[in-house]
Amino acid sequence: MTTVSVIKADIGSVGGHVVVPEELMSIAKKELKAAVEKGIILDFHVTHVGDDLQLIMTHNKGEMNEEVHRLAWDTFMKCAQEARNLKLYGAGQDLLKDTFSGNVKGMGPGVAELEFEERKSDPIAVFMADKTEPGAFNLPIFKIFADPFNTAGLVIDPKIHGGFKFQVMDIKENKLVTLKTPEEMYDLLALIGSTGRYTIKKVWRYDDLPAAAVSTDKLYAIANKYIGKDDPVAIVRAHSGLPAMGEILEAFTMPHLVAGWMRGSHTGPLMPVAVEDAKCTRFDGPPRIIGLGFQVSNGKLFGPVDFFADKAFDITRQRALEMMDYLRRHGPFMPHRLHEDDMEYTTLPGVLEKLKDRFTKAD
Repeated sequence: MTTVSVIKADIGSVGGHVVVPEELMSIAKKELKAAVEKGIILDFHVTHVGDDLQLIMTHNKGEMNEEVHRLAWDTFMKCAQEARNLKLYGAGQDLLKDTFSGNVKGMGPGVAELEFEERKSDPIAVFMADKTEPGAFNLPIFKIFADPFNTAGLVIDPKIHGGFKFQVMDIKENKLVTLKTPEEMYDLLALIGSTGRYTIKKVWRYDDLPAAAVSTDKLYAIANKYIGKDDPVAIVRAHSGLPAMGEILEAFTMPHLVAGWMRGSHTGPLMPVAVEDAKCTRFDGPPRIIGLGFQVSNGKLFGPVDFFADKAFDITRQRALEMMDYLRRHGPFMPHRLHEDDMEYTTLPGVLEKLKDRFTKAD
């Protein structure tokens, strides 16, 4: 069995919440290369999206493995120390605990892992977003595995015509439920349409073939205050009894609105970009997503392909920019600013606190 682990953290960036510098990327590459030589992992790829450092690793130790998670944690800690030395912005921002406790879940970094038996050919896509929350993946993952207008194979491919099973997490109650499509599609949509509370965590084909995994940790739930957005990651397998890669990428051709952006307090379009364009600038955004394609071969990664570098996504980016400009004209008003319930976990309550005693009862 092969496991793909994608573990990310905001450990420091240049010029504000903009981009991870090469100095930190080099440290991560050195640490993971040494881990390959020690037999901890089989292969790796280091990248970034905006101010988040991304560690993509393969191994045969299964999900939530302590040795692999410790490797990621120690790597982030070393990168964060260098970020502090360089006085980078947000140094160690996502490292919310002082000591490692078996795995990085609940410690700040985001994690998506998928264990599977390799097929004759096993292409995967790794999607990584910045300036948004885990619920940002609800719409595209639903479209990939349950929307026949997006994924033609649901209609014409007998291998996936039987549908998929979605594991959904209730972030508020810390509970899980699994729903099967197409039979329970409406029940699924009733949940995942509330992207701030219900997030897709795992997807399997109807016969339990692993298909996708999404990170679901919420930083405010760990720290009990706003310290930054969650910036989720996802792993999606393709072809040979699963949606084709073209169907997977099609789900990102509409820059749908997501929560996050500036100060984690605004709604904006999720714009697919090439890795070289994964720098969050205007209003700390807009929210961005990169997609890398690999072949998993005997536990090794062959690739990547920078999917969103393709000109075929230019029209999507143009739409996102127009949407961004329109929303910015709203300033501090909804719907650009998040709903009051979501603002509860930002810095706004600190502003409202000083006004609470000035309210008087209306007649």
